[in-house]
Amino acid sequence: MTEPRPTPATCDLCDAHGSDPTLRMLPPVFPSFGGRARFCGPVSTVKCFEDNSFVKQAVDSPGEGRVLVVDGGGSLRRALLGGNLGAAAARNGWAGVVIDGGVRDVAELASAAVGIRALACVPWPTAKRNEGQRDLAVQIQGVWVLPSDWLYADEDGILVAGRALA
Repeated sequence: MTEPRPTPATCDLCDAHGSDPTLRMLPPVFPSFGGRARFCGPVSTVKCFEDNSFVKQAVDSPGEGRVLVVDGGGSLRRALLGGNLGAAAARNGWAGVVIDGGVRDVAELASAAVGIRALACVPWPTAKRNEGQRDLAVQIQGVWVLPSDWLYADEDGILVAGRALA
């Protein structure tokens, strides 16, 4: 398992890099579900809708301290990440997962040594159609996130930048 890199405070990043045109803030609609409230790393993306096949492929692969950003279309009808995939993300060295959609198995996610943010918890599992895309630009709650970006999350919010800031 990869040791988590130190995560600078998002407030400090805003103070120090507020004039950086690549710095964006995700809306404050992503509560924390994982065992780590603070996480950061380079971004990898998945775009899918009510099918977590590509999320599973991602978290089953080496994370190397990256953050998986999932464009789930904001759907709250099906959970894109549950306890098994949260444990896989932690085991495979992902720093975090941010999902524009739902998660389930909240108690299991809370014990996983990984940051997990999502819109809400929903008990219904996803369909398995093997549909989705990886490592492309995605729009999360109106904010563009690119695979080359860095993401920083803590108790105050989630920031995305076009480069490593700390």
